[in-house]
Amino acid sequence: MKTLPGKTVERLSQYRRMLTATLESNRSYIFSHELAAMLHITAVQVRRDLMLIGYGSVMRKGYDIRELIKAIGVIIDPPEGLNVAIIGLGNLGRAITGYFMGKRTNMNVVAAFDVDQQKVDKVIAGVRCWHIDQFRKLKPELNIAIAVLAIPTEQAVMVTEMLVSNGIRGIMNFTTKPLNVPDTVYLEEYDMITSIEKVAYFVKQNQ
Repeated sequence: MKTLPGKTVERLSQYRRMLTATLESNRSYIFSHELAAMLHITAVQVRRDLMLIGYGSVMRKGYDIRELIKAIGVIIDPPEGLNVAIIGLGNLGRAITGYFMGKRTNMNVVAAFDVDQQKVDKVIAGVRCWHIDQFRKLKPELNIAIAVLAIPTEQAVMVTEMLVSNGIRGIMNFTTKPLNVPDTVYLEEYDMITSIEKVAYFVKQNQ
């Protein structure tokens, strides 16, 4: 299968969460228009996304929820799982760590890194915290593939350069600093300030 567009992968992840929640209500099938309504998109978009992964509905019954969850997992989940490191164990880093622990068996938070000596060599939010200077040594030992940046903005470029030089394959950036990485590294950036300002703009427009 060809590489899927990033937005399609995002929606597949969202579909799986909605499907899992629906399954817990003892439903076995769901129609495209129902799944679309949950995510405020069109049924055409849902069907188009699922056609891209080779999945179709059962006539008059809709999509088999369990089978669709499995099909999405085959497409977007690494077969052997990927190990994740949280860089920065402040309030945001702890929240991210706590959220991911046990939520996705294919993504394992195996370590956290910080410069605060009060956090180093302690288990925080269920994960061992190491000094950032230990990353070079521990990256291959722990087979870390993804790093989540939850550090002060002014440290983002320096830490990113260190991560890239040590072979990290994917970075999730929660700082407000735009980063540049080689084509061999996948970078996802989430700017919470911009997102909040976007919400504020539309609230203002609706007043």
